[in-house]
Amino acid sequence: MSKAEETAAVGARRGKSLTEQAYFYLRDKVIIGELAPGMEVSEPELAEQLQMSKTPVREALARLCVEGFMEAYPRRGYRVTPVTLKDMNDLFAVRGVLEGTAAALAAKNLTAEDLDQLDQLANASYVVGEDVSTKTFINANGEFHLAIARGSRNPRLHTLVASHLEECARLFYMGTQFRDINPETNDDHHRILGFLRARDSEKASQAMIEHNENTRKGLIASLVANAHSGLTI
Repeated sequence: MSKAEETAAVGARRGKSLTEQAYFYLRDKVIIGELAPGMEVSEPELAEQLQMSKTPVREALARLCVEGFMEAYPRRGYRVTPVTLKDMNDLFAVRGVLEGTAAALAAKNLTAEDLDQLDQLANASYVVGEDVSTKTFINANGEFHLAIARGSRNPRLHTLVASHLEECARLFYMGTQFRDINPETNDDHHRILGFLRARDSEKASQAMIEHNENTRKGLIASLVANAHSGLTI
């Protein structure tokens, strides 16, 4: 994408504040890897690139720091947070607990309409190396997990699941670049959905925990095998 196109894309978010425009622009760049793990960025350079003052850029970077996508260094600027093996293991350990609980509750609370929506989301796929279909696939994957969390009818649990999915977004994108995860994701999602339709809380929970573990193992194996993945051991 050219600089002019990037600027136009940011400007297209007319309903959002300058801070929001900068935030979504930078977040997308981190997730798709154009701002790679460990890369240093400066507030003035980003402000010039986005054709806005430093204040909204600073506020956007501060938000990204809170969400774990960026790290601030006094008098040095900012760095895209590296992806480490420990962080991945810690993140998926928490996700397993949260989403296992959400699935157990959702099995009792999801409506028939909710389940049909999950069925559509579970069929999402992408073409390896194709940005548009990859983004669509990752969005559908996130919506699948969020829909189950909402189905728990526990707003606090839903919020926690959403925040951890946010952290996982760039990991998913990295993983799709190095291997085809269509089959395992679709199979796992439909397996979870089957137990949700059967209203089997215990098996739905276990299937969700196993799905998270399958994802963790697959991501780590893929990123470790690729020396340029951005993973820090």
